[in-house]
Amino acid sequence: MKYGCVIFDLDGTLVDTLEDIAVSMNHALEGRGFPSLPVESYKKIVGWGIRRLAFNALPEQDRNEETAVMVAEEARRFYAAKPLVHSRPYPGVADLMTELRRRKIRTAVLSNKPDPVSRLVVEGSFPRGLFDLVQGEIPGLPRKPDPSGAWEILVQLDRTPRETILVGDSEIDIETAVNTGCFPLGVSWGFRPRETLEKAGAARIIGKPEELLELL
Repeated sequence: MKYGCVIFDLDGTLVDTLEDIAVSMNHALEGRGFPSLPVESYKKIVGWGIRRLAFNALPEQDRNEETAVMVAEEARRFYAAKPLVHSRPYPGVADLMTELRRRKIRTAVLSNKPDPVSRLVVEGSFPRGLFDLVQGEIPGLPRKPDPSGAWEILVQLDRTPRETILVGDSEIDIETAVNTGCFPLGVSWGFRPRETLEKAGAARIIGKPEELLELL
């Protein structure tokens, strides 16, 4: 199979955003009188969107939809104002994107992060023009692992699932790839351990960005 398109997850795949996410959520938690969490603990609970992140970050006895919504909205405001204080692209990612562009491979970003903030992170982390399309969470469009977002990207890029690699660092991304019919490629440098990606159905797991080129 000749792959002509690659869809990337953002957090934990292209950019190490963990500390900025943690700072934003901890700011919101502390503002409501709840304890903050260590940065590393966020690796297990990020990826499903900010409301679920807020719900899981709350103390178990305080987890309810109303409180999670309030904490999520405060964290969203804080993060949107300061999304790139600590975040950096993973080593080798920019070079990979440049090579994919040279080879005329269509590329996109699909994130469960709100769409405006996803664009801010990509635009602040990479040179302009490295990606054909950036798509975050959009109202009315189900989040990953639902395949709707990936299918929307494929329509816009005029590509099929069979000619597309979907890359991510979490079970959410691998499940999205499987649900969409894309090649499920995991990365080991992100937020989840290798065994989580294997269990979710990753067809292959790479340890360095340039290893993706072997599939092309």
